[in-house]
Amino acid sequence: MSEQAATEAEVRAVAARAREAAAELAGLTRAKKDAALLMMADAVTDAADSVLAANAKDVQAARAAGLADALIDRLRLSPDRLTAMAQGLRDVAALPDPVGEVIRGYNRPNGLEIRQIRVPFGVLAMIYEARPNVTVDAAALAIKSGNAALLRGSASAHESNAALVDVLAAAGEKAGLPADSVQLVPGTDRSSVSHLLNARGLVDLVIPRGGAGLIDYVVRNSTVPVIETGVGNVHVYVDRKADLEMAVRIVVNSKVSRVSVCNSAETLLVHRDVAAAFLPMITKALTDHGVTIHGDDAFVARGAVAAGDDDWAAEYLSLDMAARVVADLDEAIEHIRRWSSGHTESIVTADLDAARRFVARVDSAAVMVNASTRFTDGAEFGFGAEIGISTQKMHARGPMGLAELTSSKWVVTGSGQIR
Repeated sequence: MSEQAATEAEVRAVAARAREAAAELAGLTRAKKDAALLMMADAVTDAADSVLAANAKDVQAARAAGLADALIDRLRLSPDRLTAMAQGLRDVAALPDPVGEVIRGYNRPNGLEIRQIRVPFGVLAMIYEARPNVTVDAAALAIKSGNAALLRGSASAHESNAALVDVLAAAGEKAGLPADSVQLVPGTDRSSVSHLLNARGLVDLVIPRGGAGLIDYVVRNSTVPVIETGVGNVHVYVDRKADLEMAVRIVVNSKVSRVSVCNSAETLLVHRDVAAAFLPMITKALTDHGVTIHGDDAFVARGAVAAGDDDWAAEYLSLDMAARVVADLDEAIEHIRRWSSGHTESIVTADLDAARRFVARVDSAAVMVNASTRFTDGAEFGFGAEIGISTQKMHARGPMGLAELTSSKWVVTGSGQIR
């Protein structure tokens, strides 16, 4: 995983080419874009052997460098994952085209027809860590929404990303997309990221996707507008009127179905009225799945390790979970308000009033009632592939699909009116 530098001129050159491509992409028909996506899907499947060979080099280098198991899991590709990536391209092709959609429209008393319509941003830059599937998802969503894609993955996935971009770009151009619609940003060290973040006027939007360090660096250093995607310090609260069997299923699924993703639950809160009955159930269920519980005194009494502030703040991305007993719903909400990253929270309860209060007072991008936190996902929301989960409040919040990758413009049609 040796890092390679790229000059500012090299980075700005790919951005300039992307800007030329974006001007043409904006006017393409849905049929043209969909045909390209379907050809890209077939190309990913056809190139499986070469992509997996490139990925094996990345995985081997990651192991040698001592990367954490959670990061290696995000990095690793398999035939099944490649098949899913190809299907993601097909799924995006089947989605409605957001470009040209009328957001609102009306007629003024003077006869002017006023419409607000969706339009592409132009050039989207994705900066992301480890996961090569993001390369395909980002390219698919960018093309379908009429945007050119500049992709800057991590050094750990460089071989995989380069192989995938070569496949996608060649298939897209063969299908009639403008050249340079999908490009890999040169360089694998931080300087190339810095050059990209300062390509204002060439790049329209930057979306970072990864850990807290990456996101913080991009937000603090970019002169290009940024959509902040989320670190997932995700909570499940088991209320005093919860169905405890249901709660066990939801907590276990939220935590262990895939620990290395941002919608995996990291903290469990339990109402004290059900603690005596629920703690034996949930500690056994979690430990049976290999989870280490970092808990308060009530959980320590059942074999957990003692938790501190670092645990309440942690996005573990591993088989670890913080847990505590709370006095009531208000204390659960207060804990979430203090420690949450604003990604996803879930309440398990049969009390409609408690559910309503939780939904109204918990200020996160997604709030679940009697459902696993793992559902915060573009595909699960019916968006097809997603570009990320936004935890900010401007423009887009929650899973970001096609509509979130568009801006808008006003079209005013008159018949000679003057002011």
